[in-house]
Amino acid sequence: MINMNTILAAIVFVLSNGVTSCKTPEVTSEENVLTELKGANHSLDDLVNDNGIKIEELSVLIDKSDYILSFIHSDTVVKEYPVVLGYNPEGDKMQEGDFKTPEGIFGVRDKYGHKSWKYFIWIDYPNEESWSKFKKRKADGTIDESAKIGGEVGIHGTPEGADDMIAERFNWTHGCISLTRNDVAEIYPFFHKKIQIEIRK
Repeated sequence: MINMNTILAAIVFVLSNGVTSCKTPEVTSEENVLTELKGANHSLDDLVNDNGIKIEELSVLIDKSDYILSFIHSDTVVKEYPVVLGYNPEGDKMQEGDFKTPEGIFGVRDKYGHKSWKYFIWIDYPNEESWSKFKKRKADGTIDESAKIGGEVGIHGTPEGADDMIAERFNWTHGCISLTRNDVAEIYPFFHKKIQIEIRK
């Protein structure tokens, strides 16, 4: 279960960023769900090296329904990581401020160390596909004409001391994908400008 320190850390973080509430999905009752993820007992670096995989041959799949980030090689899952999402997790991101995690195919715009979340891997939302969907939604009235598309979406860690949010599937971000601090440190070296990242509902 999430302890009080984790809850307080999450509340302080979201309030300091102008957010007053978070939506939390139902949590699985399986206690060993994290250890059942593929590759959980091995580092990604070891799995890649032991299998002779080149970094540029890897791709990333983020399954929003299963809360899993997977590294893929030749249609085979190399390793899986648990993640959480924007605190309004269902559906594609439509506009700035909807707190949804975007869906589609993305690349990496940049990556860097982050004082609050350990590392930040900045995906290229909005890209051409994102803009096309955004303009269509404005045209058909799905979103208001004054809506903005938003940005600054990425993959990052948790506030220090708040890793329990990942195991408990506590969706706390503004639309980003969040992992534990150790996991984001492990995957960080494998992201480069040409890697393909698919985010699927």
